[in-house]
Amino acid sequence: MLEVNRSSGPGPGPVTADDVQYAVRLAVAALRGADAAADWDANAGSLEWSCRETVEHLADDLFAYAAQLGPEQPPLDTEVPFVWRAERPGAPANVIFADRGAGPAGLVRVLDACGGLLAAMVRVTPATVRAHHVFGLSDAEGFAAMGVVETLVHLHDVAEGLGIGWAPDAGLCDRVLVRLFPDAPTGTDRWPTLLWATGRGEIPGHARLSRWRWYGAPRGER
Repeated sequence: MLEVNRSSGPGPGPVTADDVQYAVRLAVAALRGADAAADWDANAGSLEWSCRETVEHLADDLFAYAAQLGPEQPPLDTEVPFVWRAERPGAPANVIFADRGAGPAGLVRVLDACGGLLAAMVRVTPATVRAHHVFGLSDAEGFAAMGVVETLVHLHDVAEGLGIGWAPDAGLCDRVLVRLFPDAPTGTDRWPTLLWATGRGEIPGHARLSRWRWYGAPRGER
C-alpha cells in the first residue's frame, strides 16, 4: 500500500501529492474489484449520473485541477478554457471521456492517469502559486485536497451503484476535512463526517445538508 506523508506536529498534516496518489489508487483497486457482471450504466448512488459517467466526471475533475495549476501564470479569474461538453442532457460536462469500447478496465485506467497528472502537478507547483476555482483562489495543497474529496465521495456514489465496498481511512478524511471544511464537526467519525459535509449523509446531532461547499483558500488566507 502507498505510504502517506503525515505531519509530526499537532493536528493533521497538509494534504499532499502522496494523498492524491493514495486516494486514486484506493479507488482504482476498488473499481477493479467490481463484479464482471456489474452494471456500469446503473445510477451512482443518489446521483442522476450513471456509474460510468461519474467515474468519467471524477477523472475530468482530477484532470481539470491539474490543468488549472499547469500554466506558467495560472489564471486567477477563470478556468483554463477547454471545451466541456455533455454526452446527453443531464450528464456531467467533461473534457475527458473514456473510449467506451475499452470497457470498465479502460475507464479505470483513464481515472488512474488523471490522478497521476494531478499528483504530478501538486508535487512541482510552488506553494506560492495561486489559481482560480469557482469557490475562490486556491493553492496546490487546496487542489490536492479537492481531488481527494472528489475521489472519496464519488467512489462512495459509484460503490453504491456497483455494489462494492468503500470505506477510506480516517486519517485521509481528517486531513481534507481540516483543509476544506473548517466548520465541520471535529468530535465525530471522519468518514461519515466527510459524507455529511458533502451532502451525502447525516451524523448525530446534525441534519443532512441540502447545500454545501468547501473553502479552498490557502492556510492563513481565509
